[in-house]
Amino acid sequence: MTSSSKIAVRELPLFPLPEVVLFPTRPLPLHIFEFRYRIMMNTILQSDRRFGVLMIDPVQGTIANVGCCAEILHYQRLPDDRMKMLTLGQQRFRVLEYIREKPYRVGLVEWIEDQPPSRDLRPLASEVEQLLGDVVRLSAKLTDQEIELPEDLPDLPTELSYWVASNLYGVAPEQQALLEIQDTVARLEREVEILTSTRNHLAARSVLKDTFNEMQ
Repeated sequence: MTSSSKIAVRELPLFPLPEVVLFPTRPLPLHIFEFRYRIMMNTILQSDRRFGVLMIDPVQGTIANVGCCAEILHYQRLPDDRMKMLTLGQQRFRVLEYIREKPYRVGLVEWIEDQPPSRDLRPLASEVEQLLGDVVRLSAKLTDQEIELPEDLPDLPTELSYWVASNLYGVAPEQQALLEIQDTVARLEREVEILTSTRNHLAARSVLKDTFNEMQ
């Protein structure tokens, strides 16, 4: 093992969560109540405030091998020793091996990053942003609500890809697949497919709604 790869490997306390996939740069609020995780968080707060979040598949009962490191930004202790905390996603990692299981899991992990882009990412990011706008506009029309994209939508293509992935609700396996992709182009292209499918579905529903309203 080279000296550079030694630097990229570390021990990390691990926090498995059912159907929760954390992405870099994205916030994750947590409510810590299990005794073992209260122990874990108290230990972490005395060191670098970092731990790994891994998705549990509740159907299979399996824990993902790739996760995202979270850093505790703020925390509040409740009277019965529970904790509320706000964490932020940092680097992604792959679990190489579990070092121990009790009182909480600790793994030896290696950091993973996207490969350098093979082409200009801006056109793809622009397409994703346009599709997001279509999905939001159609959702607003169908629900008769005012829905808008946030003003602080990330400008950088990689961060945008994480933002989109983190906002895909109810599809944790798809989110996990996006987390594991180590190529921003591939992640954005997959998100174009997902958003195009969503837009087409919403557009069809919108036509039905308009037709129904006209008939009344």
